[in-house]
Amino acid sequence: MTKPRVSELAYNGLWKQNPGLVQLLGLCPILAISTTMVNAVSLGLATILVMAVANLGIALLRNFIPYEIRIPVFILVIASLVTIVDLSFNAWLHELYLVLGIFIPLIVTNCIVLARVEAYAAKNDPWSSTLDGVMMGLGLVWVLAVLGGVRELIGNGTLLQGIDMIFPSMSAIQVFGDDYPDFLLAILPPGAFFALGCLIALFNWLNSRASAKSQRKTQPAAGEASVEIEAASASAR
Repeated sequence: MTKPRVSELAYNGLWKQNPGLVQLLGLCPILAISTTMVNAVSLGLATILVMAVANLGIALLRNFIPYEIRIPVFILVIASLVTIVDLSFNAWLHELYLVLGIFIPLIVTNCIVLARVEAYAAKNDPWSSTLDGVMMGLGLVWVLAVLGGVRELIGNGTLLQGIDMIFPSMSAIQVFGDDYPDFLLAILPPGAFFALGCLIALFNWLNSRASAKSQRKTQPAAGEASVEIEAASASAR
């Protein structure tokens, strides 16, 4: 795979076609589990693993799967991987497993996973498909991390609450002090909608600003070219 192709897949997954901000896929886990940064990132990393391996497996098998039964086969592959992830969390990260609860098995029905398998892995080579799954997953992770961090910071005044479930020697960071009054709205589902709406608005503003900046750069060049053409035509007369 060429370097421009890698850059294109990375840019699409992390920004241009971000699953959380552009495609608006997987909103249920995005809104429900982003109460803390640890919960959000943990579920996002589990989703990356499923997406990468599912894309790899489907890309390897795409020529052997009949078109008529492709969706059931895709779901079967994804469900098998999610079962492995679910059992792994239960075995090695049991406290985090209890917190994430049903949202780990629900990765099977996550539109992000099935969409990338159907739209990309079923039509491309294994390496490109794996990279696409990783980048799309990372795009979801950074959205989850920002949402979880903002909601946790505003709601509880902390960051990395629950990190001891993964690394027992670590503890949460109390950013605003122990006397910070909890802002319950930020932790409840309405807070998730407000935070996601603000993040999408910021994302769109950054894109429009970059587009306007690129247009300003191209306009002088076009103006100079038109002046040169006019000068050439005048000299020809």
